[in-house]
Amino acid sequence: MDKKDVDVIVVGSGPNGLSAAIRLQQAGVSVLLLESRDTIGGGMRTQELTLPGFYHDVCSAVHPMAVGSPFFSKLPLADFGLEFVHAPLAAAHPFDDGTAAFLARSLDETAQALGVDAGAYRRLIQPVAEHWEAVAEDSLGPFSFPRHPLIMARFGLNALRSAAAVSKRFSTAAARGLWAGMSAHSIQPLTNTASAAIGIILSAVGHRHGWPVPKGGSQAIGNALAQYFISLGGKIQTGVHVSSLSQLPSHHAVVFDLTPKQLLTIAGDQFSPHYKRQLSRYRYGPGVFKVDWALDGPIPFTAAECRQAATVHLGGTFEEIALSEQRAYDGQHNAAPFVLLTQQSLFDERAPAGKHTAWAYCHVPNGSEVDMTTIIEKQIERFAPGFRDLILAKHTMNAQQMEAYNPNYVGGDINGGIIDIRQLYTRPALRISPYRTSAKGIYICSSATPPGGGVHGMCGYHAANTVLRDIF
Repeated sequence: MDKKDVDVIVVGSGPNGLSAAIRLQQAGVSVLLLESRDTIGGGMRTQELTLPGFYHDVCSAVHPMAVGSPFFSKLPLADFGLEFVHAPLAAAHPFDDGTAAFLARSLDETAQALGVDAGAYRRLIQPVAEHWEAVAEDSLGPFSFPRHPLIMARFGLNALRSAAAVSKRFSTAAARGLWAGMSAHSIQPLTNTASAAIGIILSAVGHRHGWPVPKGGSQAIGNALAQYFISLGGKIQTGVHVSSLSQLPSHHAVVFDLTPKQLLTIAGDQFSPHYKRQLSRYRYGPGVFKVDWALDGPIPFTAAECRQAATVHLGGTFEEIALSEQRAYDGQHNAAPFVLLTQQSLFDERAPAGKHTAWAYCHVPNGSEVDMTTIIEKQIERFAPGFRDLILAKHTMNAQQMEAYNPNYVGGDINGGIIDIRQLYTRPALRISPYRTSAKGIYICSSATPPGGGVHGMCGYHAANTVLRDIF
């Protein structure tokens, strides 16, 4: 093998770029990680967005998939300062009558609170929660014959259905609403085939590992991954915007933690016409509108369960949430959208004494520039009267601004492309290996590859293994 300046260059320091760099460096391959911004992390960043002393997660906030990741769980990240904080409840889902359904670490506690739907909930979630490691090994990666076929067959029978179809198993508004909130993390219509998958996975991981927040903010995950990578001998350069392959030092392979839109801009002239056509047809999903608040006190939720959860799903009934998700997908803005809210400062010090922070977003049409602040605050006020009186300052980002902050969020799509049945295993293109491009030595490891969005690092892990097999 010819001598190069570096064996592999990884472009982008999100969770997948860092994971690819770590896996390669673990194998004895020299890696240079390049990041366009001045700090590493991708979606894992924490900043004072509103007022001094109020620390907000810029993008990702609560991390069930980070603790449930088969790759991250094997890394000594605690040795590099990463500590997770668990709220008494993983998530809560309030209703207009002042009650709330919830996701507790205990599956039995969650199911029992659903009354007559307890049995249906157990039958849906318990098999995956009990066998999470096997499910994760087989589902969080490219399509292949499962190592645990019986477990995966049982999971797949439900996961490949629509969330709307699965909701018919439940007879109460509480169970249906809780299920809708979980499934809406898929950021697609709840009538779509396979939209049930994310609802099942997030619920099961919650029972197995919880829905924790990183102590000090999401930046702590990026920092721990970066420090571990450096301890292995890896090198990081920030403030390097890669716009052409000609900028790069000599290398055997380059791995891009970027989605197809950016990859085509940088390296499109190296690809076959067929592969370029496939990338150009890659589909992005709805965007998000996000708000961060500095607050004078904790959010006064009517339901006590909401005051014990780091994550709160706001949207009421299954029908309301399903309508909200369908409208965002259809290019419409909703007057009462599904709102995903986190209140990390209740359980982790993120603000001055007696003060708090909150983080929320709703789904909007891709590329939207509409200001949804008032509508989101109205949804919070619906379940927490007096919320507006606590606002000291706020910071907003529409879908276009989300992309400007992180180019991987094309049109505000935080999943790196819609994860519907058409792109579940064909992201970013229909190939034997989704991590290889048509050009020798050029790979992709972003959330535009299987298994898709989330802070789990599995896209990067699988891409790195592909590079190791192909070249090293």
